[in-house]
Amino acid sequence: MTAETRDDPRPSPDFAARVAGSLAWVRNNLFNTWYNALFTLIIAWFFLNVLPPLFDWMVTNSVWQTDDPRVCRDAAGACWAFIHEKYRFILFGTYPYDEQWRPLLMVMITIALLAASCDKRTWRFIVPMWVAGLTVSGVLLWGGVFGLTYVENLRWGGLPITLLLSVVGLAVAFPIAVLLALGRRSDLPVVRAICICYIEMIRGVPLITLLFMSSVMLPLFLPTGVTIDKLLRAQIAMIMFAAAYLAEVIRGGLQSLPRGQYEAADSLGLGYWRKMRLIILPQALAVVIPPIVNTFIAFFKDTSLVLIIGIFDIMTATKSALTDPHWRGFFREAYLFTGVIYFCFCFFMSKYSQWLEKEFSKGRRH
Repeated sequence: MTAETRDDPRPSPDFAARVAGSLAWVRNNLFNTWYNALFTLIIAWFFLNVLPPLFDWMVTNSVWQTDDPRVCRDAAGACWAFIHEKYRFILFGTYPYDEQWRPLLMVMITIALLAASCDKRTWRFIVPMWVAGLTVSGVLLWGGVFGLTYVENLRWGGLPITLLLSVVGLAVAFPIAVLLALGRRSDLPVVRAICICYIEMIRGVPLITLLFMSSVMLPLFLPTGVTIDKLLRAQIAMIMFAAAYLAEVIRGGLQSLPRGQYEAADSLGLGYWRKMRLIILPQALAVVIPPIVNTFIAFFKDTSLVLIIGIFDIMTATKSALTDPHWRGFFREAYLFTGVIYFCFCFFMSKYSQWLEKEFSKGRRH
């Protein structure tokens, strides 16, 4: 005996429940009030009118590869052929073309170090790991050893310079900032006065002023015959700037801790530095992770200001690429390409700070 089966045209209960749940979410979150419904409709209208033309410009009508810039000028879309032609110059500046695998490897090492630093298991040896990585990066960029051609730092440029200034600057500035924050809260009047003067003086002037003084004014005060490399002068100026801002953020974390934490540490008989290292600073830094990372992101983007003293960072390289008379005018594509690079690094820092904040807040949850 056989039974004939038929497909039931009615939707399954699970599908109907999912649809009903989705409609309920839309009603409760997007149309629950008249002004919320108005904002939803405005945003929907904006996306419907902006996204299709943007997609056409970026994808449908764009030119992806050509050797003739006139093809791009006659097209109605983006000229990604400009990026294809200039991306190595934007990323590596005037570094010798045949040796650009070296700055590329340096960038990959830096990204690998950043990724490895996200794993808590590497925190025990994070300092020697970074020292080794930065040493290898310096050897790759400079050369002159192990059969590598020597390349003076005047030829460095693009993304490696941006990463070098930001990573090294923040790595050196952070411990200085901790000392400045502790010094500003010190009971020793001279130490406190020195730290306050430094922080307020550096925070009271723009970064451009510090870069200009380090490039133009500092050599005037050096003894005859003594010179400091321009890149090193810029790095020192940026370290000073970052340390002052980070010191105030860390001081806010120190002030947020209740007095009982300090008294509990004193009752254990701990000395000042052990008390700060084991009890106070871990709690204070965990509290101010968001503003610290916000300072990191701002500092990473502020490296573009070194163009005023002639250092070839990625933004300077982008502007220089646009001066080519054959490819002049494709600034939208150039800055969009550079903006995506900045966004990727800043987004990584933002997401990592959220994860770090969640990890450090586990012990404080009730």
